[in-house]
Amino acid sequence: MSSNPTAGPLAGQVVLITGSESGIGRETARAFGRLGAAVVLNGRQAERLEHTRQALAAEGCRVAACVADVTDYAACERLVATAIASFGRLDALVTNASISQRAYFADMQPEVFKQVMDSNVYGSVYPLKAALPHLMASRGSVTFISSISALNGMPSGSAYCAGKAALANLAHTLRLELAEAGVHFGVVHIGFTQNDPDKRVLDAAGQPVPIAHRPPRWQKSQAEVAAIIVKHVQRRRRRTVISALGRLILVVHSLLPRLGDWVVLTSQRRMRNFYE
Repeated sequence: MSSNPTAGPLAGQVVLITGSESGIGRETARAFGRLGAAVVLNGRQAERLEHTRQALAAEGCRVAACVADVTDYAACERLVATAIASFGRLDALVTNASISQRAYFADMQPEVFKQVMDSNVYGSVYPLKAALPHLMASRGSVTFISSISALNGMPSGSAYCAGKAALANLAHTLRLELAEAGVHFGVVHIGFTQNDPDKRVLDAAGQPVPIAHRPPRWQKSQAEVAAIIVKHVQRRRRRTVISALGRLILVVHSLLPRLGDWVVLTSQRRMRNFYE
């Protein structure tokens, strides 16, 4: 870490990261800040967001924060306005905020499915829509945080997988529509990652529950994932798939889809706590 983050290789750049009061978003903000970028934090819990802002500021990062629900377009306009008022420009947007689930489709209440979908789709669309004029002015970068579960689907994750998969098609479409604008659109498919102890997802009735079991040996640290996201943005990549498991899923899904389904169904029978 540089003793003077504002003199790092990203000095002068401004990065807005949604869902950055905790978890992967927080560590991604820290990683950008340590490279000299000014970072704009976002979350829905004011106390936690302020704690993160103070922690990054104490490390020497240039940081601002805005409480905003990214499924509310007016709130996203306020979020982007905070970035511009604080730092005068916007160079990169990372849409990390989302809600996950732990529920089979047949059991889910329709409003819960919608809540998960809204967080993953409109939670990326609304911040981007508000930020796009500034990103076009800076010929900046947009990165949607997706999941390896979007590559092949995952039982007990229907709305989450559908929402994350939609982001890849959205990025592709925007590359075509805005090919002359000079804006980078990329997707990062995140694999199994260590979570904050209080991380929760929604069950079929919309109640918060712990995430399903994930073998520790399969998990990357939040800092490792954050470093990969930063490199993805710096290199303006179209797609980054994190972890060997994620890359294997991509290959099998593309070349041998029936084999991929057989593996998932077999694991569902033998490792029920992985899904339930």
